Amino acid sequence: MTDTPRRPAITFTYCTQCNWMLRTAWMAQELLHSFGQDLGSVTLVPGTGGVFTVTVDGETVWDRKAQGGFPDSRQLKRIIRDRVWPDRDLGHVDRGTPE
Repeated sequence: MTDTPRRPAITFTYCTQCNWMLRTAWMAQELLHSFGQDLGSVTLVPGTGGVFTVTVDGETVWDRKAQGGFPDSRQLKRIIRDRVWPDRDLGHVDRGTPE
């Protein structure tokens, strides 16, 4: 049996009333740039009411209301990596000043 690498589905749900589409699209682009073909999909879902969540295969890994804000790109990449590929080196993201 061949070991198929995991290709997670990432979903961003963002508030259109708050004009968070550009921020969300930028975060999605950052993940696509870092993880590329290793991702199964990156989906942006418009919502309302101040919502901003990130899920990996349906499991919430970031909720703006619960965490009190937005992740920066370095933080989000680490969250995704730690959840899906814990042994993966993120290069410059793993070096530098801790958050």
